Amino acid sequence: MSNLYVDLHVIQTVPPSCLNRDDTGSPKTAVYGGVRRARVSSQAWKHAMREMFKKYFDEQDLGVRTKKIVELVAKEIKILKPLVEDSEISELAEKIINKANVKTADGEAKALFFMSIQQAKNLAELAVSDEFDKKTAQDALNKGHGIDIALFGRMVADDPSLNADASAQVAHAISTHKVDNEFDYFTAADDRAPEDNAGAGMIGTVEYNSSTLYRYATVAVHELFGQLANDSDATAKAVVEFVRAFVLSMPSGKMNTFANRTPPDAVYIVIRNDMPVNLAGAFETPVRSGSGYVGASLKALGGYAENVYGSFALKPEKSYVVTANNEFNALGNAISLDVLLENIEADIKGALLL
Repeated sequence: MSNLYVDLHVIQTVPPSCLNRDDTGSPKTAVYGGVRRARVSSQAWKHAMREMFKKYFDEQDLGVRTKKIVELVAKEIKILKPLVEDSEISELAEKIINKANVKTADGEAKALFFMSIQQAKNLAELAVSDEFDKKTAQDALNKGHGIDIALFGRMVADDPSLNADASAQVAHAISTHKVDNEFDYFTAADDRAPEDNAGAGMIGTVEYNSSTLYRYATVAVHELFGQLANDSDATAKAVVEFVRAFVLSMPSGKMNTFANRTPPDAVYIVIRNDMPVNLAGAFETPVRSGSGYVGASLKALGGYAENVYGSFALKPEKSYVVTANNEFNALGNAISLDVLLENIEADIKGALLL
């Protein structure tokens, strides 16, 4: 099939929060356009998306990122050989995994490994056949990629032949404006302290910021289609759930402290045939506003998108907008998220059938 991309653009305001911390506990930031911006890493948001996938996909359709892959394969071997001792099954599982050139130590992979349940079954079936070599073991590991492996890819440093190319990309979210981190000084009382003790049982600080974020992701549908064995229904569902999860998920960092879960202020999704187009350039000049950043950010994004379409990229084949803000109507008539997902599914299935 020809190239087909689904680009997702989200403007989302987040109140005081610490969604994604660095090694010192500070909210992650980045300098863009000469000023400090709030930042949430793509890894943090992809993890949140994978957690949401568990609600909408069967476990069999997903992957597990873990060092405990010997346990995964052993579990499937036990189903096939229930009367064999557990120790022997574990040895057999580790043997087939090592044959595929995935290194283990003390019954675990030496590094995190992304394996689908189907791939664990593939290895188990091959292991009990007692007829396998490196090629057949690696073939088993390269068939039946889970939805999340097909979307986000798999990297195996020891043997690149086991890599899986990602069909989706997720950008680091950045604020559309300059951000300064702040500190919350807190105290906690000891509930059983003597009445004449006025001191705190604990004191500390939490660093946080608040921001209006620009978030971007893209799915190469033609690549995903190949990763999922040219199954149009599975591909359409994968794209729909990717869109749902990208729009509605949120990293859980310090969520109990700040209760900062917010819905997006606007979602702009386009279907393209030429190339993915990240519109972060709309905010290279940081948004400045004395009356909030959402409206000004939406206006900047809409104007920049129209300029890009007129100068460097083709106008999208289709575009959809979900928002309650009138500043964004220039890019399309607003619809609900449920209608958007229905339209995306129909669009993908229609394109894959051509």
